[in-house]
Amino acid sequence: MRTACLSNTWAFLQLQKAAVDIGSTLPARIATPTAGFFASAALALIAVFVFGDPLAKLENALVFVPRSYPVGNWHPAGVAFEDAWFCATDGTKLHAWFLPQTRPRAVVLFCHGNEGNVATWAGALAILHDRVGVAVLGFDYRGYGRSEGSPSEAGILADARAARAWLAHRERISESQIVVMGRSLGGAVAIDLAAKDGARALVVESTFTSAPDVAHAKLPWLPLRTLMRTQFDSLAKIRNYHGPFLQSYGTDDRLIPFEMGKNLFAAANDPKRFVTIPGHSHNDPQTNAYYVALAEFLSHL
Repeated sequence: MRTACLSNTWAFLQLQKAAVDIGSTLPARIATPTAGFFASAALALIAVFVFGDPLAKLENALVFVPRSYPVGNWHPAGVAFEDAWFCATDGTKLHAWFLPQTRPRAVVLFCHGNEGNVATWAGALAILHDRVGVAVLGFDYRGYGRSEGSPSEAGILADARAARAWLAHRERISESQIVVMGRSLGGAVAIDLAAKDGARALVVESTFTSAPDVAHAKLPWLPLRTLMRTQFDSLAKIRNYHGPFLQSYGTDDRLIPFEMGKNLFAAANDPKRFVTIPGHSHNDPQTNAYYVALAEFLSHL
């Protein structure tokens, strides 16, 4: 028994060290979300083989990197928004920002990435509103910003459905008339919505095939595809979406390999369009050329 305990302790220390070492080598601007995937993968092994199921919840804490209020600029200059409050089906109270348009090119639900909150994503929302000409709702998943609760895969997917329902009611349109859009993790959320319920169109930016695929790409020597609880299996889901699809990807993405984006696109049904952004990494701002392509795509719906 003593030998087993020592072996487990050694395994814990080795996996913990691997997660810390990998995260410390990343550029500061991408260290947190990237390290989250690496560390969650290591902790998944710890949870299953060393300590048992209770510590598997730590995977969620590392996949999701929420920033609670008041982190972020909650009064951004030049951004006119309405605060929106609504509840998910389990009663979790959620918060969002709605940027209205008198004659919108489209009505868009924007699902942000795994880190931050609506305030830290205000710039992206403003560009969609001002440059692309859409009415857009950006919402915070549970545990992010001013939203209550704690994030989980099932939870944030439910949050997106609640956000879409609020937006449809606010604009007096059906939910099927809403364009669902997401970046990185938010792309997986958008794909789930569109694949299961339909959408006017689907737009994803820098989105992966599945969460275990991302972890495996960085730590191929661990059996993460079978151990990770968090799935976000966009590769399987995208096949069930039938409608206009726009995907963008940077060629120098250091978190999610470019080829993973191409694999996701290959699995999608027509009509579809892939926008390549040369030299673009995962957390770089979208380019003007991309927004021109997005506006053109939405104009032809």
